[in-house]
Amino acid sequence: MDRAEARRRARELVARMTLEEKAGQLRYDAPAIPRLGVNAYNWWNEALHGVARAGTATSFPQAIGLAAMFDEVLLERLGGAASAEGRAKYNALTAEGDRDIYKGLTYWSPNVNIFRDPRWGRGHETYGEDPFLTARMGAAYVRGLQGRGETLKAAACAKHFAVHSGPEDLRHRFNAEASPKDMEETYLPAFAACVEAGVEAVMGAYNRTNGEPCCGSRALLVDKLRGEWGFEGHVVSDCWAIRDFHESHMVTDTPTQSVALALKMGCDLNCGDSYRCILRALREGLVTEEEITAAAERLFTTRFRLGIMGEGSEFDAIPYETVECEAHLSLAREAAQKSCVLLKNDGLLPLDPASASVIGVIGPNANSRAALVGNYYGTASRYITILEGIQDAAAGRVLYAEGCGLWRDRVEDLGQPGDRLAEAVAVARRSETVVLVLGLDETLEGEEMDPSNAAGSGDKPDLLLPAPQRELLSRVLAVGRPTAVVLLAGSAIDLSEAEEGAGAVLLAWYPGAGGGRAVADLLFGRVSPSGKLPVTFYRNEALSELPAFTDYAMTNRTYRYYRGEPLYPFGYGLTYGDVVVTDVSAEGRRSARVTVENRGSRDTEEVVELYLRDMLSPDAPVNPVLCGFQRLALEAGGRRTVEIAVDPRAFTVVNAAGERVPGSGSWTLYAHTGQPDARTERLSGKRAASVRIK
Repeated sequence: MDRAEARRRARELVARMTLEEKAGQLRYDAPAIPRLGVNAYNWWNEALHGVARAGTATSFPQAIGLAAMFDEVLLERLGGAASAEGRAKYNALTAEGDRDIYKGLTYWSPNVNIFRDPRWGRGHETYGEDPFLTARMGAAYVRGLQGRGETLKAAACAKHFAVHSGPEDLRHRFNAEASPKDMEETYLPAFAACVEAGVEAVMGAYNRTNGEPCCGSRALLVDKLRGEWGFEGHVVSDCWAIRDFHESHMVTDTPTQSVALALKMGCDLNCGDSYRCILRALREGLVTEEEITAAAERLFTTRFRLGIMGEGSEFDAIPYETVECEAHLSLAREAAQKSCVLLKNDGLLPLDPASASVIGVIGPNANSRAALVGNYYGTASRYITILEGIQDAAAGRVLYAEGCGLWRDRVEDLGQPGDRLAEAVAVARRSETVVLVLGLDETLEGEEMDPSNAAGSGDKPDLLLPAPQRELLSRVLAVGRPTAVVLLAGSAIDLSEAEEGAGAVLLAWYPGAGGGRAVADLLFGRVSPSGKLPVTFYRNEALSELPAFTDYAMTNRTYRYYRGEPLYPFGYGLTYGDVVVTDVSAEGRRSARVTVENRGSRDTEEVVELYLRDMLSPDAPVNPVLCGFQRLALEAGGRRTVEIAVDPRAFTVVNAAGERVPGSGSWTLYAHTGQPDARTERLSGKRAASVRIK
């Protein structure tokens, strides 16, 4: 049903509740009210890249990999597949009386925070460093999860509002200070786009932003979200974030004061247990019954919009057999193929499965399931590691050596340091071609409290591979066999040695439970790589050039403001084709006509990217800014002319006061298969086409 009807029914229902019943419904584990026919409902559920934490589900690539697809259409389909499986599980499990955590239809996804610093451990949950790309991808996933009808297929939640991107170990007490310009230009656009796309919920962040705790911020929740943007859904706290008000942020003195601040600022739902104090806050005169009622009405509006209050919907007929169905597994494979980014290729790839008689597969992530799935994942009924994918695809012998542990200096506790290196060297010597699979997993980059680095915070201390992997890389390259490095990671890693010494470098991110098959598809040329970097890959030395991790100013951060030379630029990625943009013309300020040719001998998909530079405004970013993109298929020798929409906001700038104002009136529009920068030109051998606009 539409929001107006859902709101009417919610008001009628809440009006029949006692004060205690209304207050109880503001908890994430809302209890049943049998006398009113209200079932218990647990609001806490996750679907970052497929349904998570609730048993079997199709596992898609991690969010950062989905961003690398630069494909809104496919991402919306993936969101639709995830919510279809969520409905299938909800229908089957509630029929068995199971209404436990992670079993509802309110998904706390997507994460549209900006991946501003490569050290942040949770950056792989996001869609990268660019506000425009993040906005487009976040909105697409919201539409996919929720569907486009009046009844919500599922309720999406944009998180973490706002200005949240590390450090993880400080998040409960940290004050992220961001200028009005950076707020409007960088940190808020993706949330605004999700609201425009109809997102049903917004989750507040743990940190403070400019002095106010995000889950109790007047500037964010009242003035911006519900005021300026007109958001009509519900707001949920991050888990136990309201407790931080008095225990860590010290902006309140007591639990009841914290509860009152959150509720008055419009935080309707508490993930945590602080709202157990809500009636005490009422007795102390800190909140009103009307405020409790308003929050309950917003929450029940969502439940009515989902069609789960007894009226039913067309989604009730989705059978359990939808879970991990062939169509969804095929989508996951396609997404993994499109998400991988080919960073280097001297002609080594694609491998010929028939002529490669001995392939050596080496590395701690080669046979790792953990490195397939990232974090916030469901359980697959089958996992296909990189090793298994290569074994299934190769016609000849496949040798395997683990080579080293992911980060420990030995694999066996009783072994000596480097106890798997000799085997790796032996395998490399006996192989015609080596595939060296390195990287990280959620234990080395992830959320606070993951068993990650020495601080236990989830963030990375630097951009280097763990020391045992660096030694393994050096030893294998020294053997001299043609070597393709496959990296499984969710963030920038300094791959300078691989760039210098390996024949090819393929970034596979965390490609999903069946990702090994997709990686093999790419290595053996069944399909062409076509992903693009949604983040800048810096050299490790660049950390001394970037602002401090705790500095939220965008100066010298991300491709828009970075003045140095990256290892691999944002937007970069090679294919097995040879696609060149030969011409671009502007259709006013609405779109561009771009002509592309595939001068290579292989079919491929390619992403054409548009960047705009304001030539005169002092308020414009330092470098050209992404303002449009389109994925397209090109046959070998093919030529196409396409029209690509241009973001109208690209012709504006944000001044120091945070006001979006018209730009200078003099712009250059670039069309390329990457950024129009010198490093991309050197790596790809191609230059952007451009046109002046006035």
